[in-house]
Amino acid sequence: MARTARKLSESGIYHVMMRGINRQQIFFEESDYAYFIRLLGKYKSVSGYELFAYCLMGNHVHLLIRVRKEPLSVIMKRIGGAFAYWYNGKYERTGHLFQDRFKSEVIDSERYFIAALRYILRNPVKAGMCKRPEDYKYSSGREYLCDWDGITDTDFVFSLIEAAALEEFIAVSNDDQFLEIEEKAPVRLTDNKARAMILDEFGTFSPTVGKPGERHDLYFSIRKLIRNGISIRQLSRLTGIPKKLIENALK
Repeated sequence: MARTARKLSESGIYHVMMRGINRQQIFFEESDYAYFIRLLGKYKSVSGYELFAYCLMGNHVHLLIRVRKEPLSVIMKRIGGAFAYWYNGKYERTGHLFQDRFKSEVIDSERYFIAALRYILRNPVKAGMCKRPEDYKYSSGREYLCDWDGITDTDFVFSLIEAAALEEFIAVSNDDQFLEIEEKAPVRLTDNKARAMILDEFGTFSPTVGKPGERHDLYFSIRKLIRNGISIRQLSRLTGIPKKLIENALK
Protein backbone atom coordinates (compact mmCIF):
# COMPACT_ATOMS: atom_id res chain seq x y z
CA MET A 1 0.00 0.00 0.00
CA ALA A 2 1.37 3.40 -0.98
CA ARG A 3 2.19 5.80 1.82
CA THR A 4 -0.07 8.78 2.35
CA ALA A 5 1.61 12.02 1.31
CA ARG A 6 2.47 14.34 4.16
CA LYS A 7 0.40 17.48 4.50
CA LEU A 8 2.58 20.50 3.81
CA SER A 9 2.57 23.46 6.16
CA GLU A 10 2.04 26.89 4.65
CA SER A 11 3.84 28.38 7.64
CA GLY A 12 6.65 25.83 7.33
CA ILE A 13 6.14 24.89 10.99
CA TYR A 14 5.70 21.28 12.12
CA HIS A 15 5.43 19.29 15.30
CA VAL A 16 7.59 16.24 14.66
CA MET A 17 7.89 12.99 16.58
CA MET A 18 10.42 10.24 15.96
CA ARG A 19 10.74 7.09 18.05
CA GLY A 20 12.92 4.03 18.44
CA ILE A 21 12.20 1.08 16.20
CA ASN A 22 9.84 -1.39 17.91
CA ARG A 23 9.52 1.26 20.65
CA GLN A 24 13.12 0.49 21.62
CA GLN A 25 14.88 2.73 24.14
CA ILE A 26 17.17 5.21 22.35
CA PHE A 27 18.62 7.24 25.22
CA PHE A 28 20.40 5.50 28.09
CA GLU A 29 23.20 7.76 29.26
CA GLU A 30 23.86 11.49 29.58
CA SER A 31 26.12 11.35 26.52
CA ASP A 32 23.29 9.93 24.38
CA TYR A 33 21.04 12.89 25.13
CA ALA A 34 23.92 15.35 24.77
CA TYR A 35 24.97 14.04 21.36
CA PHE A 36 21.44 14.21 19.96
CA ILE A 37 21.07 17.79 21.17
CA ARG A 38 24.43 18.61 19.60
CA LEU A 39 23.17 17.24 16.27
CA LEU A 40 20.04 19.38 16.49
CA GLY A 41 22.28 22.43 16.82
CA LYS A 42 24.67 21.33 14.08
CA TYR A 43 22.02 20.70 11.43
CA LYS A 44 20.30 24.01 12.05
CA SER A 45 23.12 25.65 10.09
CA VAL A 46 23.37 22.83 7.52
CA SER A 47 19.64 22.52 6.79
CA GLY A 48 18.62 26.07 7.61
CA TYR A 49 15.72 25.26 9.92
CA GLU A 50 14.52 27.05 13.05
CA LEU A 51 14.07 25.00 16.21
CA PHE A 52 11.41 26.32 18.57
CA ALA A 53 11.27 23.40 21.00
CA TYR A 54 12.63 19.93 21.60
CA CYS A 55 12.12 17.21 24.18
CA LEU A 56 14.05 13.94 24.32
CA MET A 57 12.18 11.17 26.12
CA GLY A 58 13.37 7.61 26.71
CA ASN A 59 12.28 6.10 23.42
CA HIS A 60 11.06 9.08 21.41
CA VAL A 61 11.74 12.71 20.49
CA HIS A 62 9.45 15.71 20.03
CA LEU A 63 10.49 18.72 17.93
CA LEU A 64 8.79 21.99 17.01
CA ILE A 65 10.53 23.14 13.87
CA ARG A 66 10.18 25.59 10.96
CA VAL A 67 11.51 24.41 7.62
CA ARG A 68 13.45 26.91 5.53
CA LYS A 69 16.15 25.65 3.16
CA GLU A 70 15.58 21.90 3.07
CA PRO A 71 12.36 19.83 3.22
CA LEU A 72 11.41 18.18 6.48
CA SER A 73 12.15 14.66 5.21
CA VAL A 74 15.75 15.58 4.39
CA ILE A 75 16.24 17.26 7.76
CA MET A 76 14.96 14.26 9.71
CA LYS A 77 17.01 11.87 7.61
CA ARG A 78 20.17 13.87 8.38
CA ILE A 79 19.52 13.98 12.12
CA GLY A 80 18.31 10.39 12.48
CA GLY A 81 21.06 8.95 10.28
CA ALA A 82 23.86 10.79 12.05
CA PHE A 83 22.63 9.79 15.49
CA ALA A 84 22.07 6.14 14.51
CA TYR A 85 25.62 5.93 13.07
CA TRP A 86 27.12 7.29 16.30
CA TYR A 87 24.82 5.23 18.54
CA ASN A 88 25.46 1.94 16.73
CA GLY A 89 29.19 2.48 17.05
CA LYS A 90 28.97 3.28 20.75
CA TYR A 91 26.75 0.34 21.65
CA GLU A 92 28.21 -2.12 19.12
CA ARG A 93 24.92 -2.74 17.37
CA THR A 94 23.79 -2.76 13.73
CA GLY A 95 20.62 -1.91 11.85
CA HIS A 96 17.97 0.76 12.11
CA LEU A 97 17.52 2.70 15.33
CA PHE A 98 14.47 4.80 14.53
CA GLN A 99 11.08 3.78 13.23
CA ASP A 100 11.16 4.11 9.44
CA ARG A 101 8.80 7.05 9.12
CA PHE A 102 8.70 9.91 11.57
CA LYS A 103 5.33 11.46 12.42
CA SER A 104 4.53 15.11 11.78
CA GLU A 105 1.60 17.47 12.05
CA VAL A 106 1.14 20.90 10.53
CA ILE A 107 1.10 23.93 12.84
CA ASP A 108 -1.13 26.44 11.07
CA SER A 109 -1.98 29.12 13.64
CA GLU A 110 -0.34 31.06 16.48
CA ARG A 111 -2.73 29.57 19.00
CA TYR A 112 -1.96 26.02 17.89
CA PHE A 113 1.76 26.82 17.86
CA ILE A 114 1.78 27.99 21.50
CA ALA A 115 -0.32 24.99 22.52
CA ALA A 116 2.13 22.63 20.77
CA LEU A 117 5.02 24.31 22.54
CA ARG A 118 3.33 23.75 25.91
CA TYR A 119 2.54 20.13 25.03
CA ILE A 120 6.17 19.39 24.13
CA LEU A 121 7.66 21.07 27.19
CA ARG A 122 5.16 19.40 29.53
CA ASN A 123 5.78 15.91 28.11
CA PRO A 124 8.15 14.90 30.95
CA VAL A 125 5.69 16.24 33.53
CA LYS A 126 2.88 14.22 31.98
CA ALA A 127 5.12 11.12 32.09
CA GLY A 128 5.84 11.68 35.79
CA MET A 129 9.54 12.33 35.22
CA CYS A 130 9.58 15.78 36.85
CA LYS A 131 7.25 18.24 38.55
CA ARG A 132 7.96 21.27 36.34
CA PRO A 133 9.03 21.52 32.67
CA GLU A 134 12.15 23.52 33.60
CA ASP A 135 13.33 20.68 35.86
CA TYR A 136 13.85 18.35 32.90
CA LYS A 137 17.38 18.55 31.49
CA TYR A 138 16.72 17.15 28.03
CA SER A 139 14.29 19.69 26.64
CA SER A 140 14.24 23.39 25.79
CA GLY A 141 12.14 24.14 28.88
CA ARG A 142 14.98 25.86 30.73
CA GLU A 143 15.67 28.10 27.74
CA TYR A 144 12.14 29.51 27.98
CA LEU A 145 11.55 29.39 31.71
CA CYS A 146 15.02 29.93 33.21
CA ASP A 147 16.67 32.15 30.58
CA TRP A 148 19.30 29.54 29.74
CA ASP A 149 21.38 29.88 26.57
CA GLY A 150 20.92 26.95 24.22
CA ILE A 151 20.10 25.89 20.69
CA THR A 152 16.42 26.90 20.69
CA ASP A 153 15.19 29.88 18.67
CA THR A 154 13.22 31.52 21.47
CA ASP A 155 12.95 35.01 19.97
CA PHE A 156 10.09 34.05 17.67
CA VAL A 157 8.06 32.69 20.59
CA PHE A 158 8.66 35.79 22.68
CA SER A 159 7.52 37.91 19.75
CA LEU A 160 4.14 36.19 20.08
CA ILE A 161 3.79 36.08 23.86
CA GLU A 162 5.57 37.82 26.74
CA ALA A 163 7.81 35.74 28.99
CA ALA A 164 5.60 36.07 32.07
CA ALA A 165 2.48 35.09 30.15
CA LEU A 166 4.27 32.13 28.56
CA GLU A 167 5.47 30.90 31.95
CA GLU A 168 1.93 31.11 33.31
CA PHE A 169 0.53 29.32 30.26
CA ILE A 170 3.03 26.46 30.40
CA ALA A 171 2.50 25.97 34.13
CA VAL A 172 -1.14 25.05 33.58
CA SER A 173 -1.89 21.33 33.36
CA ASN A 174 -4.04 20.63 30.31
CA ASP A 175 -5.53 18.01 28.02
CA ASP A 176 -3.93 19.22 24.78
CA GLN A 177 -4.05 16.51 22.11
CA PHE A 178 -1.08 16.22 19.78
CA LEU A 179 1.05 13.38 18.42
CA GLU A 180 1.14 10.67 21.07
CA ILE A 181 3.21 7.57 21.79
CA GLU A 182 0.96 4.54 22.10
CA GLU A 183 2.15 1.81 24.42
CA LYS A 184 -0.29 -1.09 24.24
CA ALA A 185 1.04 -3.44 26.89
CA PRO A 186 2.10 -2.58 30.44
CA VAL A 187 5.46 -3.77 31.74
CA ARG A 188 5.88 -5.61 34.98
CA LEU A 189 8.92 -3.62 36.07
CA THR A 190 9.70 0.06 35.67
CA ASP A 191 12.12 0.79 32.83
CA ASN A 192 14.65 2.21 35.28
CA LYS A 193 14.67 -1.04 37.27
CA ALA A 194 14.81 -3.13 34.12
CA ARG A 195 17.73 -1.07 32.74
CA ALA A 196 19.68 -1.58 35.94
CA MET A 197 19.13 -5.36 35.74
CA ILE A 198 20.09 -5.46 32.05
CA LEU A 199 23.28 -3.48 32.62
CA ASP A 200 24.21 -5.67 35.58
CA GLU A 201 23.67 -8.83 33.54
CA PHE A 202 25.15 -7.87 30.17
CA GLY A 203 27.42 -4.93 31.01
CA THR A 204 25.81 -3.06 28.11
CA PHE A 205 22.36 -2.04 26.88
CA SER A 206 23.02 -3.59 23.46
CA PRO A 207 24.33 -7.14 23.98
CA THR A 208 25.89 -8.95 21.03
CA VAL A 209 23.49 -11.53 19.65
CA GLY A 210 26.09 -13.67 17.86
CA LYS A 211 25.55 -16.69 15.64
CA PRO A 212 22.90 -19.32 16.44
CA GLY A 213 25.44 -21.84 17.72
CA GLU A 214 27.12 -19.32 20.01
CA ARG A 215 24.15 -18.11 22.06
CA HIS A 216 24.34 -20.32 25.15
CA ASP A 217 25.43 -17.48 27.46
CA LEU A 218 23.00 -15.03 25.85
CA TYR A 219 20.09 -17.45 26.30
CA PHE A 220 21.08 -18.08 29.93
CA SER A 221 21.04 -14.33 30.64
CA ILE A 222 17.72 -13.84 28.83
CA ARG A 223 16.08 -16.59 30.87
CA LYS A 224 17.48 -15.09 34.08
CA LEU A 225 16.13 -11.61 33.28
CA ILE A 226 12.70 -12.95 32.33
CA ARG A 227 12.58 -14.98 35.54
CA ASN A 228 13.36 -11.82 37.51
CA GLY A 229 10.34 -10.00 36.13
CA ILE A 230 11.31 -8.31 32.85
CA SER A 231 8.72 -9.02 30.16
CA ILE A 232 9.67 -10.29 26.71
CA ARG A 233 8.45 -7.11 25.07
CA GLN A 234 10.26 -4.87 27.56
CA LEU A 235 13.56 -6.73 27.19
CA SER A 236 13.34 -6.48 23.41
CA ARG A 237 12.44 -2.78 23.53
CA LEU A 238 15.26 -1.82 25.90
CA THR A 239 18.03 -3.88 24.27
CA GLY A 240 17.08 -4.32 20.63
CA ILE A 241 17.22 -8.13 20.96
CA PRO A 242 14.56 -9.46 18.57
CA LYS A 243 11.40 -10.70 20.29
CA LYS A 244 11.60 -14.00 18.36
CA LEU A 245 15.13 -14.62 19.63
CA ILE A 246 14.02 -14.03 23.24
CA GLU A 247 11.15 -16.46 22.73
CA ASN A 248 13.60 -19.04 21.35
CA ALA A 249 15.75 -18.66 24.44
CA LEU A 250 12.77 -19.57 26.63
CA LYS A 251 11.94 -22.82 24.78
